[in-house]
Amino acid sequence: MQKPLLPIRAFKNEDEEFEFWSSHDTTDYFDWSKAEPISFPNLKPTKDIDLRLKEMLVMREIEQLAPQQHTSKRELIVRYLMDAVQRQNAEAPRVAH
Repeated sequence: MQKPLLPIRAFKNEDEEFEFWSSHDTTDYFDWSKAEPISFPNLKPTKDIDLRLKEMLVMREIEQLAPQQHTSKRELIVRYLMDAVQRQNAEAPRVAH
């Protein structure tokens, strides 16, 4: 007889979910014998970059701000970078070709 599956709790963000699944066995939560294959034909691959930041910046500012905004350090840094790029693009004069 198969053991009952555990309920999956709600996660605050992707990092919290990653941490959870890194330390829990999915077979306690899913019956993989019932899984069906799927495809994502329009999914575009992403490219990760390695970004080194001064420890003091990350330790003091980002570590304090991330919990206040209910997010992870990584998500907060990505959000700030995206916001800065969008602001720069909005402020940059358009060059005619």
